Amino acid sequence: MSLRLLLPEDGVTELMLTWPDEPRVFERGMAALDETVTAETIRGYVYRGCVPADEIAVVQAPNPSMSQKAYTTDGRTDRAKLARLYESGHTIRLGNLQRVIPALAQISQDIQTETGYSNYIHAFLTPPGHQGLRHHWDQQMAVIVQISGTKRWQLWRPPVEAPMREYNESWRVWREDYIPTWEAAGPDVEVDLKAGQSLLLPRGWVHNPHVLDSDEHSIHLTFAIRERTPLWLAEKLVASAIDNPDFRRILRPGQLSGVGLGQQLAEARVALIRHLQGLDLSEVAVGVHEAALTELEYST
Repeated sequence: MSLRLLLPEDGVTELMLTWPDEPRVFERGMAALDETVTAETIRGYVYRGCVPADEIAVVQAPNPSMSQKAYTTDGRTDRAKLARLYESGHTIRLGNLQRVIPALAQISQDIQTETGYSNYIHAFLTPPGHQGLRHHWDQQMAVIVQISGTKRWQLWRPPVEAPMREYNESWRVWREDYIPTWEAAGPDVEVDLKAGQSLLLPRGWVHNPHVLDSDEHSIHLTFAIRERTPLWLAEKLVASAIDNPDFRRILRPGQLSGVGLGQQLAEARVALIRHLQGLDLSEVAVGVHEAALTELEYST
């Protein structure tokens, strides 16, 4: 199981059986992943310009991500510019490495086979004594795998309930008093994540990661695992309605406002209930299971 490349046996068991809603640190040790994806491997992808520019973000707190023009030449990743930005204190994020590193592509596929959840893999390189992203929360469970150095993770309990997709996404519902309030209270959990350790970071938990040591470079991988939800199942149940021509008929412009719209909504609801009640769930389940193992788009 590829999860065993990220976590020890007890961590895999906890993830698969309970799907924790509290952060946990596990001693990973030197797994096969650490032999395949080393600090030198990741630096090589940066300094040889192997990652497409669209998959790169460069940021130094408290500023937003830089424009692509800062690290590209003629639209292509410029390794010399990236190196200079890193040396000046910027964090470099290499996105979706499962698309460019065959070994990580296999791990990503295997994780989806094990869990039914799609996922993606980012790498973060932070120079000594600096910080990239500031306080924010994410929409899915993350397994943070520290490859080299140490990074401090300040964590706060979720300020919103069960974020998913665009719903309760941190930048969409952000309040100006969030950071002052969190910093005044102090973190609920603080972790100094070291090489050979992994952090389970449940969705919605606020995190403020940074490198304290003025001499130590930090590299970590984030395996973001997009949980399936009842809404995802509902979408699968509804999707087959397109096979019924009644659901494909034209709604005229006049039926999209006023009394006409209310009537169309009522008729569609009745038709949808009838459609759902007529489904053979054992047959639908076959397709849903296949989708869980193959769909790569955002599904949390």
